[in-house]
Amino acid sequence: MEYIYCFCIGGLICVVGQVLLDTTKLTAPRILVIFVVTGAILQGMGIYEPLVKLAGNGATVPLPGFGYALAKGAMEGAQDGFLAALTGAVKSTAAGVAVAIAFGYLVAVIFNPKSIR
Repeated sequence: MEYIYCFCIGGLICVVGQVLLDTTKLTAPRILVIFVVTGAILQGMGIYEPLVKLAGNGATVPLPGFGYALAKGAMEGAQDGFLAALTGAVKSTAAGVAVAIAFGYLVAVIFNPKSIR
């Protein structure tokens, strides 16, 4: 059952993003920011954590999951002070950011980009 929840919740998040792209004049970067901020706000309100427990990676892998991880790290760090709140957010997302940078570099080295005219 957990695979079904993962697929449905993750798919629903993707459908929302696609609907926003198709029906509004929002660009992909703006939708990215909306999703990350939404994930952080929902975590701050205590709504996103139960969704993560239900859907697992279906809720943590899409963009709202990054906002969730930032907010969760900041909230855990805030128990130790203001500076720990800032570093907690960075620590909780550092692995994902490092992997994105590494794979981006690897793809840039392997493939030859072509400009679109």
